[in-house]
Amino acid sequence: MKVYKNGDIVDIKGCGTVTKGMPYKAYHGKTGRVYNVTKRAVGVIVNKRVKGRIMAKKINLRVEHIRHSKCRDDFLNRVVKNELVKKEAKASGVFVSTRRAPVVPRSSHTVKGKGIAVEEVCPIRYEFIA
Repeated sequence: MKVYKNGDIVDIKGCGTVTKGMPYKAYHGKTGRVYNVTKRAVGVIVNKRVKGRIMAKKINLRVEHIRHSKCRDDFLNRVVKNELVKKEAKASGVFVSTRRAPVVPRSSHTVKGKGIAVEEVCPIRYEFIA
């Protein structure tokens, strides 16, 4: 069994082998935050869309139906890596940007075929048959 604490981010995934404490189908696949822990179950706050608004709903689930979310793993790994980069940059006296940069588009180029003639392709004209 895993240990769940208040404030943990969890994914809700209903397990069919345990029918007690199962989430309603609208909550399957959602991510929420633990706000209450009991012996066999946890309370989770989940955002649910109701008509035009998003409401924070409190639901109680057994531990078989939840698991720790991996949504923050990438962020936490990036924080550790940035701290190391900053430490090395400070020691060497060089400025290093730790911001995420968007992927740059590829540069333009021409595709050339070796000894291949260019063939023009066009659609066949529509013919009305009466």
